[in-house]
Amino acid sequence: MAAAPVFAQSVTGAVAGRAEAGQQVTINNPSTGLTRSVTVSGDGSYRIGQLPPGDYTLTSGSGEPISVSVSIGGTTTVNLTGAGAVDLAAVQVVGSRVINRVDVRSTESATNIRREEIARMPVDQSLGSVALLAPGVVASGATFGGLTFGGSSVAENVVYIDGMDVTDPYRRQGYSTVPFGFYEEFQIKTGGYSAEFGRSTGGVINAVTRSGSNEFHAGAEFTIEPAAWTSARDDQFHKDGTIDERDRRSRDDGSFYKANVWASGAIIKDRLFFFGMYEQRDSNPHDIDTIEAWYTDSNNDFWGGKLDWQINDNHLLSLLAFSDESESDTTKYDYDWDTATRGDEVGQSYDGSGGDNWSLTYTGNFTQNFVAKAMYGVNKRSATGGSPWDGPCSIVSRDSTYDELFGQATIQEGCHPSNASVSSRYDKREAARLDFEWTLGDHLLRFGADQQVMDSTSSRIYPGDGVSYRLTGAPTPEVEPGDPPPTNNGVLPNGTPIPLDVHAYVDARRYITGAPVSTKAQAIYIEDVWNVTPNLLLSLGVRADKFENTLASGATFAKADFSDMISPRVGFSWDIKGDGTTKLFGNAGRYYIPITNKLIDYFGGGTTDEHTYYVLDHMEERIDPVTGATYLFPVIGEQLGPVNTEGNVPAPDDVRTAVARDLKQVYQDEFILGFQQALNQAWSWGVNATYRELNRAVEDVRINHVEGCPWYSGDWPIMNPGETTTLWCPDTNDWVTFDSSQDGYEALGSGNVMGYKRPKRTYKAVEFQLDRAWDDKWALNLSYVWSKSDGNIEGPVNSDTGYNDTNLVQYYDHPAVNERFGPTFNDYRHQIKVRGSYKFNDMWTVGATLSARSGGPITAFGVRWPDDNRSAGGPSEFSGGGSGWLCEAGCDDWTTRQLVYTEKGGFGRMPWVTNLGASVMWTLPSDRIDLKARFSVYNLLDKQTEINVHSRYESTPGNKMPYFGEATVWQSPRYMQLVVTWNFF
Repeated sequence: MAAAPVFAQSVTGAVAGRAEAGQQVTINNPSTGLTRSVTVSGDGSYRIGQLPPGDYTLTSGSGEPISVSVSIGGTTTVNLTGAGAVDLAAVQVVGSRVINRVDVRSTESATNIRREEIARMPVDQSLGSVALLAPGVVASGATFGGLTFGGSSVAENVVYIDGMDVTDPYRRQGYSTVPFGFYEEFQIKTGGYSAEFGRSTGGVINAVTRSGSNEFHAGAEFTIEPAAWTSARDDQFHKDGTIDERDRRSRDDGSFYKANVWASGAIIKDRLFFFGMYEQRDSNPHDIDTIEAWYTDSNNDFWGGKLDWQINDNHLLSLLAFSDESESDTTKYDYDWDTATRGDEVGQSYDGSGGDNWSLTYTGNFTQNFVAKAMYGVNKRSATGGSPWDGPCSIVSRDSTYDELFGQATIQEGCHPSNASVSSRYDKREAARLDFEWTLGDHLLRFGADQQVMDSTSSRIYPGDGVSYRLTGAPTPEVEPGDPPPTNNGVLPNGTPIPLDVHAYVDARRYITGAPVSTKAQAIYIEDVWNVTPNLLLSLGVRADKFENTLASGATFAKADFSDMISPRVGFSWDIKGDGTTKLFGNAGRYYIPITNKLIDYFGGGTTDEHTYYVLDHMEERIDPVTGATYLFPVIGEQLGPVNTEGNVPAPDDVRTAVARDLKQVYQDEFILGFQQALNQAWSWGVNATYRELNRAVEDVRINHVEGCPWYSGDWPIMNPGETTTLWCPDTNDWVTFDSSQDGYEALGSGNVMGYKRPKRTYKAVEFQLDRAWDDKWALNLSYVWSKSDGNIEGPVNSDTGYNDTNLVQYYDHPAVNERFGPTFNDYRHQIKVRGSYKFNDMWTVGATLSARSGGPITAFGVRWPDDNRSAGGPSEFSGGGSGWLCEAGCDDWTTRQLVYTEKGGFGRMPWVTNLGASVMWTLPSDRIDLKARFSVYNLLDKQTEINVHSRYESTPGNKMPYFGEATVWQSPRYMQLVVTWNFF
């Protein structure tokens, strides 16, 4: 139920306890031969740290060996003398092994889950599905998905694999991952992280991968999800009978199959071990609408491997490498719903993601009391898209003036089906860190430093030859009788007259955006884990972060020094009975979250936007290289004047008007108080209370008024809204400082000047958990969370209106948008989770999971507020922003509008969302063959409950949107999965 503060992004665990002073305690891993020994200190305490997760035997003196389980990031207490001394008879209750029921050396809130436990239950094969088992973690109902931890938004979490940060640096909403069978253990941190953890105001997913051992093992796993095993989605209709804007759903289907083979063993016994896996995946979703159908083929493979070199018992070197690159191809067809007939192919596209990743980690136990760790790794991600027409086909379009002169097109012009630009993005993180542990009597001193360099390179370019050809008409101007005849057919934007004999020309536009941007983030920390008494532990730590964001030009966009981002962390754990069974714990800390590369990219890239004008000679027939159809393409003649480069924008090197000089980073303060008790070796329970408060935002803010600087008349600088801000004033050629809670916005019409409310978000929760450990017969975990999340912002994204551009949403596009304080989008008051498994015999085991949460609030968004005629929100559903004021009468003019104020959540709540899963696992009853088959059903009751609704109340003042309050997102329907594993020895 909890985990100990061991090491930064820890992939190891520890064993500690009490024994006879001066005695030697030895721990051994029979699988790898790893052996460590320590001498019990004068006060009777001992600790053996930096142990890879797994099963060990512990001995002391001439005593009997004790089986001990070590978890990722945890400390297993094994007292050999005094209160709580190990009772070998009691240990038999939990499978002849001492396990971590209550971690009295932890001040964190975390959930540890091993691979074997998940195999007994219906848990889908993803990191997110594992995280959802932890109390307080909820799948967001946002249109862009994600996980919310403790009331935070989906863009505030971090994910580590073997100690390497693999979180998306661009939007911070995704992460790299490996196949489910590649993982060994998971730790889900929901609060109270130690000082070595940072860059998160949400949650932490900490996973460790499998390693080899002295025994050779190999296996294969097959996952089968045929389309026939998935229930049909419901076609969704609005109350007026019209179909939902996403069109039909009931004929959507798709199959998913994957197979992997793996092997592990020793290259050199007791010293060098390997684990390797190859996985092939085949996914074929079909999206069938009324008149169109999209068929996607995603055939991808994964490779990954790990080498562990135990140079000796005190020095370990680990190398992890994997590739999660993937690509999917989608073909678009005409479709006839009434006859269920697929027609001709009308388009193709592809999407790519992922990249190659690796990390190298060294751990050295230099003395019994001093340990060092060093890690360096590279994490790569990508987001690409396009179509087979991108290479050979340029865009050809028409201006209305061309249609007026020559009529509508009768033959296709140009062969590109979408006329869309080709976009791509490549992200790379280079991560390095050093961590140290130094035991000094009653003090475990932990300190270290880390650095991440995160580069993102994005681009957007027209397909084909990179030029978009727009056909434009040039009619001869009409003249009044008696006026001189015209000398040209108009003047081009480059100032060149169009000759009288030219009636059609081509505007050839070359448009390229995107450039490399970079963030360099560094941190240092120190923490003293102090055993004040044998039963009382204090964790006293502080972390300092710094960063610098760099634009494509090399100029600095924003930066902060260590002194700007100080994060104190304080925690305690009281072993009440002194036997490791009952503890009272608590912690308080500050947590910072950095700016994403998306924000820097928005401001930092240059733009090439050039127009070249040519006489249109004629149109010639060409053959579509993909479909073989005939199309027309312009043949250009004489160039008319010079290239128009007015649209070119170089990468900026002066951002003083775009970003506040004194920009500060978002932080959250958190306080947790909890109690845990092991009733016996099998049963334990706990309760804790959490309070979180976020008091700052980094956003683009509409600034159209600054006293003393008229230049700011409609700009969007990046700043901390609601706080004192300093911006560069071009009018005075000097800095101007103003209080953005009082100034910054001037209303249209009334001219009232006002500021923006300071952002605030609070989260209050009480969590109860009951756990029954697996004893080779059955296990059970039950949790209940009551929580309340209030605020005038959700976080760096806006799920209400479907905006996921982190730090670039609409909370500060208008003062009305953040005026209201109330339940946030992620305010789910009640959360119930149950998971368990039961073994009937050596052949049959069943498992089940149940989650139920109350619905989120329904909030209305209008488009105006009093004494202002400027929009506070867009006219369409996902156009962002919105006011709490709704117009009831006199809506045509701001002076006559009668507005009524509505609270956040003022239109009730969505329904409860429940999800029941069940599984049955068959095991071949053989000592020589390890063959298992698990059949799982997810969403067994086939609930398709609404989990998000239309929040836009008005399109314009007084004009109500037709579908306000109706669903936009629903639960996924029931689906089934068969997983067959065959392990060889």
